Order: sequence, then structure tokens, then C-alpha cells
Amino acid sequence: MDMEIQPVSITETAAKEIRSIMQNKGIPEGYCLRVLAEGTSGCGGVRYRLGFDKPREGDQQYTTQGIPVLYQKRHMMFLIGLEIDFQERETERGFVFNRK
Repeated sequence: MDMEIQPVSITETAAKEIRSIMQNKGIPEGYCLRVLAEGTSGCGGVRYRLGFDKPREGDQQYTTQGIPVLYQKRHMMFLIGLEIDFQERETERGFVFNRK
């Protein structure tokens, strides 16, 4: 049996926000949280993006905190050890990507 690889972790605060978005923003049934690593071929550093999407051929998928997560296998080396958090400050609120 293959061990399920979970390169990205999600804090409880972020998981609560993601579940809220999935329930309240009309995300279709069967869609998952997609984690993207952009800028992986240049020297400007990697940027991360989140979205909701259906699984596609070649995607890797796992579930954490009750949230189905998708990523492209070629991005795994950029995602390992990444933690998604959600922060609310006086002037802004949003998802934050931390390296563990």
C-alpha cells in the first residue's frame, strides 16, 4: 500500500476559513483546494497560489483537515514543508504560506 504523501499542511485556522469558503462561496461539489507553485523555473523565488478546481489527469491528491488538496507532481519539491495559515490583522486578512 502506498503511503499518502502530504507535502502541504494546513493550520486549523486556515482549514476553518477554507471550509467556510467551500460552503459559502458556491464552490461546486467535487472540487478540491489546488495549491500551485509559480515561478519555479526562474531565480525570482517561488510564489504560491490557492484555488478550487476539479482533479485533472496527473494530479496528486490527498485529504488533510477534511479538505481535499490537489497539486501537480512536478511542483512537489517546491511544496514539501509548506504550511498554509490564515491571519487576520487590523488592515488585512488572508492566507499566509510558511516554510516549516
